[in-house]
Amino acid sequence: MQEYPIKRGLTKDLEERAVAQLKVCFGKEPEKTDKGYRIRYGALKRLDVIIGAGSKSVIIDTESDTGTSDDVIIDTNKRFRTYLDVVTGFTTKERVKRAKSTVED
Repeated sequence: MQEYPIKRGLTKDLEERAVAQLKVCFGKEPEKTDKGYRIRYGALKRLDVIIGAGSKSVIIDTESDTGTSDDVIIDTNKRFRTYLDVVTGFTTKERVKRAKSTVED
């Protein structure tokens, strides 16, 4: 389970955007769960998206399917990174930098 902060100014419509981007990035209609939303796609047996407190973060929990081909894994990872870029407002490089600074504090 990983929590990703949301860029300032993008928190207002976070839940709607998170659901819409699951459809756009993965081409799957998410199912509503007790805590958030869930899809299954490619190398992911399960991708759960939970909106954090105050809509200031998104919590992602995944379960991988280890029996998939390399092409499927690459496609799934690319879509997952694109999803995080759009939902959080941060690029992969920015997310890594923020995570490192949080650990150092």
